[in-house]
Amino acid sequence: MRIVIAGGHGKIARQLTRELTKNGHEVLGLIRTEEQRADLVADGAVPVVFDLEKTSSAEAAHLLAGADVAVFAAGAGADGSEERRQAVDFGGSVRLADAAESAGVARFIQISSTGTEKVRDGQTPADVPADFLGYLQAKLAAEEDLIARPLAWTIVRPGGLVDDAGTGLVRLNPAGPGLPEDRATVPRADVAAVLAALIETGAAERRVLHLVSGDEPVAAAVAAFA
Repeated sequence: MRIVIAGGHGKIARQLTRELTKNGHEVLGLIRTEEQRADLVADGAVPVVFDLEKTSSAEAAHLLAGADVAVFAAGAGADGSEERRQAVDFGGSVRLADAAESAGVARFIQISSTGTEKVRDGQTPADVPADFLGYLQAKLAAEEDLIARPLAWTIVRPGGLVDDAGTGLVRLNPAGPGLPEDRATVPRADVAAVLAALIETGAAERRVLHLVSGDEPVAAAVAAFA
């Protein structure tokens, strides 16, 4: 398969790239600077300097031509400015999804965040720090935009991300309005493994999933949504 990853230099994206290229897939990694190119080459990807904040959906569609899957792994991060969160976490996702539709890329994987349900309908829950609220609002807006599209999308909401070694054991549950989510953690390596399995199997089409560490092997957890 040919997979295009926006935010290709991110920690999850790079581990996902290594998982996919190890299994013989072609990965095109969209990066923001030339300085990031060598890292992606080392991971086995074809790097392309492409800023989703400053380029059009039509230009992105050109890059997505012939791709089987688009992955939105970009983000300004919880520490980013409100302006950049809206431009990247929301606007970047919308632009990539527009491009995927134009290019005929049916499969779209979006990395979101646990906690987005807490800010639905303008809620400002007391347990969400003020500097994290805007991040969740941008992620929720991106989710809502994607859900309304005809793409074969999958949204993954990881818990707290850590850089520990992956265990290969996860808890993958349906997420959505009225369904509880916890703030348990999950290694980025295990998030990447789940994403790779979703891409390779086509499981969980048009599903929103909550992902944290658990006791079920990644393959079995993903197979439950086949």
